[in-house]
Amino acid sequence: MAWLLIDNSNTRTKFALGDADHLLPWRGVIATPEISPDSLARLLADLDFTAVMICSVVPLMAEVLNCHFAGIHPVHFLTSTSPLGVGIDYPLPSQIGADRLANAAGVATRHGVPAIIIDFGTAVTFDVISAEPAYCGGVIAPGLGAMSGYLSRKTALLPEIELFEPPSAIGKSTVHAMQVGAVFGYRGLVKEIIARICDELSGKPQIVATGGDAALIAQGITEIDAVDPDITLDGLRQVAARVFL
Repeated sequence: MAWLLIDNSNTRTKFALGDADHLLPWRGVIATPEISPDSLARLLADLDFTAVMICSVVPLMAEVLNCHFAGIHPVHFLTSTSPLGVGIDYPLPSQIGADRLANAAGVATRHGVPAIIIDFGTAVTFDVISAEPAYCGGVIAPGLGAMSGYLSRKTALLPEIELFEPPSAIGKSTVHAMQVGAVFGYRGLVKEIIARICDELSGKPQIVATGGDAALIAQGITEIDAVDPDITLDGLRQVAARVFL
């Protein structure tokens, strides 16, 4: 018995298969603006699954996904009322993004608690899980792409840049200088937020990075214990096991 797991985020929508024990090898990705009945049919044509678990932060695309699967397979959209396997210590649970809840569901068994999950996506989110374990809050900041792309959009002479590790902190060209500002500057933002959270959190947390820019940024931050690209999908799998079994 396999379930289809869908992480519908602003930029990319990621797909995986999982069962009660683990994620299965198959993976798929569709750029979120390209989600449609046709693109879904092409991607999933040869797959066999019995139910669908979705976390979505894009309401319009959530509706497309629901329409595509509803009536064919059982569908569960992850919310704060889903069986997460962790508690929620947060004043307005309905305001927590579904992807953040999936990360919280995945971290305890994969890395332990207390924990901080840093998800490097269109925005970078920090989600804090206490030792109880319970989701107890977090931080939202602009994503690395937003920061690096802003200058080229708002200035006449600065170009779009590709992000990779700068060779030095003193830029020797415009592009080099922008890469330093983006990559080294972003690491500074992340390190400061980690430090402030740790000052307020009881116990030494496991700090886990995930998302598209996680590997690049984490390699310069010794505080990060692990880069885990599958934590969101595995959190969905764990919740699916509680919903569909």
